[in-house]
Amino acid sequence: MTSATNQRPIIIKKIKKGGGGGHHGGAWKVAYADFVTAMMAFFLLMWLINTTSPEQRRGIAEFFAPASVSRVSSGAGGLLEGTSFAESGVRHGHSAPVAAASEPQYTSNANAENQQQTQTEAGGQNSPSEDALTRARTIRENAEFSRAEIAIRQAMQDMPDIAELSRNVIMEQTPEGLRIQLIDQEGRSMFNPGDAAPNDRARRLLTVVAGVISQLNNRITISGHTDGSAPGGRYNSNFELSAARANEARRILMGQQIPSERIYEVAGRADSEPLFPDDPTMPGNRRIAITLLREAPPLPADAQPLTP
Repeated sequence: MTSATNQRPIIIKKIKKGGGGGHHGGAWKVAYADFVTAMMAFFLLMWLINTTSPEQRRGIAEFFAPASVSRVSSGAGGLLEGTSFAESGVRHGHSAPVAAASEPQYTSNANAENQQQTQTEAGGQNSPSEDALTRARTIRENAEFSRAEIAIRQAMQDMPDIAELSRNVIMEQTPEGLRIQLIDQEGRSMFNPGDAAPNDRARRLLTVVAGVISQLNNRITISGHTDGSAPGGRYNSNFELSAARANEARRILMGQQIPSERIYEVAGRADSEPLFPDDPTMPGNRRIAITLLREAPPLPADAQPLTP
């Protein structure tokens, strides 16, 4: 009995201490550490503001700010004054403005050259240069010539009896002006052989051309051209024959209300300017060329008349 009593079991009791609530734990320490850190950063910022100059603060701001944008005052005054982004391209400060010259100003070389070309000393005003006037005049003339070409083609289409002669008319714009050529083709001649008077088809074509160019004010030149064959008939040379044909064309144009003052030149070129040099006797070399001349460029203001 005694031995059994002495061998009693050993009981170990674990006692859990009461927590006393969550506010007695360690979570508050984390919040307190965050608060202390924030206060330290705030006082450090205040110290930096008081110890740095405006130029130094501006340099710090520019270091952290994007280089491609500009800034204006955010509206907060005093120590909390800052900068904000704007579209004006100029940075403004609260105490003193910052010159916008910190951003380079670029000027197009083409614009600068145009300004130098167009600026004159006449009364301190800008006037177009001669080159600009020439370009504008050329554009206007080209447009007028293009409309004249269209009008002539349309007038020929409206006349069935000469619509088939559209291939006998060649029109092109040249540096000299608008050249309208009435050429012979195989089986479709504009003149009878050795004769200066145009046939009926040529007369109708000349009448159509005259009706269109009479609405313009350009000066006119008329030239006659022959092929390389002998003239025959009553003319001794192709120069005489071509000059006579050009003169007949002049009479028809003047009969369509084109004043003689617009006729600048009437000439006979004979076979000196063949349209087809490789074949001097080709019918296409026989033609009448009517040219609407471009306007003569104006004389400079300081030009002096020639004296003998």
